[in-house]
Amino acid sequence: MIQFGTGGWRAVIGDGFTRENIRRIAAALARRMVRENCAEQGICAGYDRRFLSREALIWFCEVLAGEGVKVRFVNMSCPTPQVMYTVKHLGLPYGAMVTASHNPAIWNGIKLFTAGGRDAAENYTREIQDEANAIDGAGIRSVSFEQALAEGKIVVIDPRDDYLDSILRQLDTDAIRKRRLRIVLDPMFGVSLTGLQTILYTARCDIDVINDRHDAFFGRHLPAPNPDTLVDLQYAVKEHRADVGIATDGDADRLGIIDEKGRYVTANETLALLYYYLMEYKGWRGAAVRNIATTHLLDRIAAAYGQECVEVPVGFKHISAGMEEYDALIGGESSGGLTVRGHISGKDGLYAASLLVEMLSVTGKKMSELGYEVFSRFGELHSAEYDWPLTPEKKEEIFRLVMTEKRLPDLGRKVEKVSYMDGCKVYLDGGWVIVRFSGTEPRVRIFAEAETEKAARELVEIMARHTGLAWEA
Repeated sequence: MIQFGTGGWRAVIGDGFTRENIRRIAAALARRMVRENCAEQGICAGYDRRFLSREALIWFCEVLAGEGVKVRFVNMSCPTPQVMYTVKHLGLPYGAMVTASHNPAIWNGIKLFTAGGRDAAENYTREIQDEANAIDGAGIRSVSFEQALAEGKIVVIDPRDDYLDSILRQLDTDAIRKRRLRIVLDPMFGVSLTGLQTILYTARCDIDVINDRHDAFFGRHLPAPNPDTLVDLQYAVKEHRADVGIATDGDADRLGIIDEKGRYVTANETLALLYYYLMEYKGWRGAAVRNIATTHLLDRIAAAYGQECVEVPVGFKHISAGMEEYDALIGGESSGGLTVRGHISGKDGLYAASLLVEMLSVTGKKMSELGYEVFSRFGELHSAEYDWPLTPEKKEEIFRLVMTEKRLPDLGRKVEKVSYMDGCKVYLDGGWVIVRFSGTEPRVRIFAEAETEKAARELVEIMARHTGLAWEA
């Protein structure tokens, strides 16, 4: 069965990710667009470097065209945020991207976007999912890709320059040129390299690159920027004596940072630094929107400038909705995705990387110095995150324990409140811990935050043991 999660539809290639299911999703989307009288306005569709992505997009677009939808086909692998930007820039009602983002190489999937370039809301994806599952494949109308091109039902486009120019217009390129930063880029075998090189070379940065070839197995690593996968980048930053190392995930909507000392900078720290920079150095104002598993350091920074911090469930569509509702300045998540007011509503690793380079250039400070500046002003908060594979039986057991029976362990701190908005989050005196099920793969995750890394890990350990998950110190 097709099932959409927090980041679109994802499935293992050859198991759930099949030609038949791809065609069913395309038919369901196309028929929805016909009912909404927007089929002629059409859709922008792109793909990343994963195995079968281009072929899958062709199958997808052949059905869209056959069902009467005009398709703008991005004819080279590209970042997910480029498709989102194009949906917004061209005023299209929908967009689609063939990608499984940061999932392992054996996965692929489809992300859907709605008007304005936003991640499709849950009511959209649920209705498309249900209709796709009910469709008889024999009744799907399609036309060959070549015929659709000849008849103008599919139009090949290259929106890269418009997208990159939109980022460059928002940057203080004069400040970046003066700083002449040395940067190591790690696209993690994904799709960000051309775009980031174009932006940073335009701003006269010195660039070194690792892991840039096309490898559908992502170097046999998870294409997600985290401490385990960025060891090569840490070595490269120190070897080249670079000012910063920048990594993006497989489809370039998430960001990972290595500072000038070769230290991994958590996504929580990066998000807090950029929010602080926008308000302290640029003088901007606005709320922050974070998901329920993201740092409360944002709350402290917001309060110091008379702003608020809004908490939403996991899934960037919730952050996008919060950004719009509160006219927020920044929105982000602990997995490395963020957006800023005035750009697209979805997360964008290229834009976030470019803004971080501007931050280093305008302030004239190093990443480690800025981190110390934020901690010294607002106090230290450190996070810990662990995840485990999950069987259906174990998921039911944990759900019953923490969500139905609502049994909690003794966490050694005063419990201020408990939220069941998205998993079970326990707010504590000086920290918090949450256990939640992944919406994109069969895993359970426990996040915690406290005044030290050791204290955060201890909170994770207590919750892990409480839920019967294996724990190694």
